[in-house]
Amino acid sequence: MSLSGDTYGFAPALEVDYGLIPNAHLHLIVPLAFDASAGSKAQFGYGDTELGFKYRFIGQDNAAGLPEIATFPLVELPTGAQPRGLGQGYTQVLLPIWLQKSFGDWTTYGGGGYWFNQSARFGDRNYIFLGWLLQRRITEKLTLGGEIFYQTAGSVQLPTNLPSPPNLNFNLGGSYDFDDHDHLLFSAGRGVLYNSARTNMASWYFAYQITY
Repeated sequence: MSLSGDTYGFAPALEVDYGLIPNAHLHLIVPLAFDASAGSKAQFGYGDTELGFKYRFIGQDNAAGLPEIATFPLVELPTGAQPRGLGQGYTQVLLPIWLQKSFGDWTTYGGGGYWFNQSARFGDRNYIFLGWLLQRRITEKLTLGGEIFYQTAGSVQLPTNLPSPPNLNFNLGGSYDFDDHDHLLFSAGRGVLYNSARTNMASWYFAYQITY
């Protein structure tokens, strides 16, 4: 992600998802983080660890017109060095609900949740996150789509303690399946309204995925 005078993110990060029981899987991300601020030495090191558990409690019912419905709680553990820009410095928790529906080559999914993000030390606060995606399978190997997501104010402006503006962002991206096990994932986007100039001038994502 690139902000004014600052580029940060993960390069690389390892994500592991394991189907523990039917309709559920465990989730783990172990990242190497980087932070390159203008006028400062670039920082590299281990970032914050992400743990999650996804459970689908309603499967898609085409006859009834119902979507799949799942929850995917996440915990962000503060394992990265916050003073070096490699971590948040405190534990964060997301409690969401997600929905998905497929229509032939089209798939749409999204939902939202509540981030427990409170930190008086850093001026951060809890916030609501909402997002939705629409994608289409273009060929047997290529899928393209777009998403839009919104979050309420996740911080206050110190020392006034006034809430920061909310964020509205979009991404365009997709995936390419080399075969049944090897996949390329990609996306790019930016903020479009509210706090976009300050918080999200540009973002991008590339990943190589192996499935079994």
